[in-house]
Amino acid sequence: MSKLTHLDDSGAARMVDVGAKPATARSATAAGTIRMNRQALDAMREGSGPKGDVLAAARIAGIMGAKKTAELIPLCHPMGLEWVTVDFAFFADGIAVTATAGLTGRTGVEMEAMTACCVSLLTIYDMAKALDKAMVIGDVRLLEKVGGKSGTWRRDGDLSA
Repeated sequence: MSKLTHLDDSGAARMVDVGAKPATARSATAAGTIRMNRQALDAMREGSGPKGDVLAAARIAGIMGAKKTAELIPLCHPMGLEWVTVDFAFFADGIAVTATAGLTGRTGVEMEAMTACCVSLLTIYDMAKALDKAMVIGDVRLLEKVGGKSGTWRRDGDLSA
């Protein structure tokens, strides 16, 4: 078993020291889905949800969430994100969310991409729950990370939501 980087030799939690690492271009992409009933899905497509344009709000919320990751996830480094994108795709019974974050820095942005995705999904739920309280959020996963000492990693056969 490999050593967990956020634990010291005695097993106590610690923030990883990245001070000596070189700054490199880094990015990460995460995806997830939200499944819903036909009424809610039609409202999302039309931009006519009970609280307004749900996807516009979810995009902004996801970007804001990425920027606040270090405040939400213990031991994450505060990041000077250079860009974040949040995109949506409709499928038969729901919406797929794909979020990508990037910067030039000393540590990766996987958690920022995952947070952007999750906050976007939660915002969709919040704004459409009047139409479908049984919506299901799922399939949240890292699709790709680029940069740093370990280079590029991609989830096999899953580069789209």
